[in-house]
Amino acid sequence: MDSLSDIAAFVRTAERLSFAEAGRDLGLSPSAIGKSVARIEASLGVRLFHRTTRRVSLTDEGTLLHERCRRILADLRDAEELVTRSVAAPRGILRISLPTIGYRFLLPALPDFLARYPEIELDLDFNDRLVDLVEGGFDAAIRSGPLVDSSLMSRRLGPFRFVLCAAPCYLDRKGTPIRPVDLGMHDTLRFRFPTSGKLQDWNIAGDVLPPCLRTVLTCNNMEAMRAAAIDGLGIAYMPDFLADEAIRRGVLVTVLDHFLVDPGQFSILWSSGRQMSSRLRAFINFVSERLFVQNLQ
Repeated sequence: MDSLSDIAAFVRTAERLSFAEAGRDLGLSPSAIGKSVARIEASLGVRLFHRTTRRVSLTDEGTLLHERCRRILADLRDAEELVTRSVAAPRGILRISLPTIGYRFLLPALPDFLARYPEIELDLDFNDRLVDLVEGGFDAAIRSGPLVDSSLMSRRLGPFRFVLCAAPCYLDRKGTPIRPVDLGMHDTLRFRFPTSGKLQDWNIAGDVLPPCLRTVLTCNNMEAMRAAAIDGLGIAYMPDFLADEAIRRGVLVTVLDHFLVDPGQFSILWSSGRQMSSRLRAFINFVSERLFVQNLQ
């Protein structure tokens, strides 16, 4: 196992669990990736992947080797970064994990980021699953809610607020709630967290919710819930940045605004176990300056 290119091919295949996707990431054909993995297997005398026509998965030996090789490549990238940091602009691939709806607050700011750092390539993974940064090969993640992993470094990006909203046609049909207790007479749309399977709480102050909300739709995708609200299916609870555009168009209307006082919070997290690259530092500083600034004023 004397080729760094073979090691890189193996690590990316282990991360993607796909020869084709690993090849696209590295600019190689799936057969070239397969040959690199085969050379390592022949050198070590072990099988690193279980292969079927439908899926690829790591063997126990492959899992052990992946963890060690991933660290080796990370150390090499850090060494390269240390050598070039003082003379070169931030460059290279930056893998970021975000919630599915994260594109609504991040994408509008990206033209300025890419204009400022043209040699950085962003690889964005929009997914509501909580990922392991190290195992998933991510440089950072943007997440909302309380931070539970004390091994990660973090920086707060700023608050956002939740809104209750419904389509005008729904409110014309069912009436507008005046107090939280009125929600007991309404159809509600609820979000279920994909990782835990729990329904999202509606944090409403100054009054109490009915003991049981009448739920007509539950889904694990905020965009789908937003679309259902626009179609008049019921009242939904969602972040303001998800609802803003629909509210400006008049296809959603907020209700019970004075009772929603508990803000949400996004943070950016990264591993504390490695030297921070200049590209990651540039991204952290940029999103800290640009995201949710209006909510701090």
